[in-house]
Amino acid sequence: MPEVLTLMSFGRPPSINVGFKTSPPDRGSFPLDHDGECKDQMMQYMDCLRKNSSTSTPCRVMSKQYLDCRMTKGLMERDEWKNLGLANVEGDSASVLAQQSLSKNHKG
Repeated sequence: MPEVLTLMSFGRPPSINVGFKTSPPDRGSFPLDHDGECKDQMMQYMDCLRKNSSTSTPCRVMSKQYLDCRMTKGLMERDEWKNLGLANVEGDSASVLAQQSLSKNHKG
């Protein structure tokens, strides 16, 4: 029985090894937006998903806006749109917001 006690690590969780090393996050992992720098874009995207039964196709422009904001603010590494599956989505944030504003004014 004393052999078992020597294998146990007292005072720390057994899952933590002495030689534990950190590694960079996998592709697709990025820091949380603690300061809410891209909250508006994220909320627009989430609202679009809710309105479209979680179907992302109609929300691709908002997805691009959100990722553009994250890359611009340094919350994720800048990548090419083709690598993110958004190369064929038209418009940058400024042109899309202007288009949304026009459609709201046109309806009212």
